[in-house]
Amino acid sequence: MQNKFTKLMGIQYPILQGGMAWSSDGTLAAAVSNAGAAGIIGSGGRTTEWVEEEIRKAKSLTAKPFGVNLMLMAPNVKEIAELVCREKVAFITTGAGSPVPWIEPMHAAGVKIIPVVPNVKLARRVAAAGVDAMVIEGMEGGGHIGTLSIMALLENVLRDSYDIPVLAAGGIADGRALAAALLMGADGVQMGSRFLLTTECPIHEKTKDMIVHAVDTDNVVTGYSRGMGVRCLKNAFTEKYLAAEISGAPKETLMELGTGTSRIGMKEGDTVNGSIMVGESLAVLNDILPCQEVVDRIIQEARETLARARDIEL
Repeated sequence: MQNKFTKLMGIQYPILQGGMAWSSDGTLAAAVSNAGAAGIIGSGGRTTEWVEEEIRKAKSLTAKPFGVNLMLMAPNVKEIAELVCREKVAFITTGAGSPVPWIEPMHAAGVKIIPVVPNVKLARRVAAAGVDAMVIEGMEGGGHIGTLSIMALLENVLRDSYDIPVLAAGGIADGRALAAALLMGADGVQMGSRFLLTTECPIHEKTKDMIVHAVDTDNVVTGYSRGMGVRCLKNAFTEKYLAAEISGAPKETLMELGTGTSRIGMKEGDTVNGSIMVGESLAVLNDILPCQEVVDRIIQEARETLARARDIEL
């Protein structure tokens, strides 16, 4: 399964792992890359020293390309960016800020830059600025979300013609969704939640179990009315947060309520008081497998779906 994204990245399949905070380490990134996709180390909330250790761990586990997700609003973003360039990581994905100032230094170091964008205006801007590829992310995904669904984003963004690969993200968790994105004109997909449920993912086993047993209506978005929506599973934390949000609590109070909850939910396994960030496609997130088996199954499902599509007559 080769196209301009796989050729750009030097990978086998058009799948990019999401750079999930407190979930994506060097072990997971290497396993995803070894499976034929593109793995990512998530730097959100992490120290520069931790990111350096995970980059070197990934290098010890794979000879294939992997990347680092760069959160542009992080206080240590400059240090991590310099580390990425120094270590010659294959690529970065970016979020929470403008990627444009980082294009030149990354390219000078031989690092590809792939921003995550939520709308047509930003897609046009980053493409014109010279990024290597881009991910258009719908609100169906876990964690911080925008305002448009991935179907609408694909329709809107792909009205334009881009020389660079365009990937779809947001609620994409199986091969059928990969096939649908390709049929819509995307060059691949970014998947986050599906890789949470892998044996190599470092999130707590209690957190994995909660996701496995969640049903399709167990998702909720906190902070949406204040322009800082985060999609996660319903629990006591989300009830408390939404009650405060609905009552008109100031933004500062809401930010304080959410501080540290991703770490305790994903890393420490507190499924009551933590934020369990996961996308909407919960019905298909029901087993924990090695990354190789996950990727193999996704590709097989995609091939079967594309084959069925060829038989449709209109």
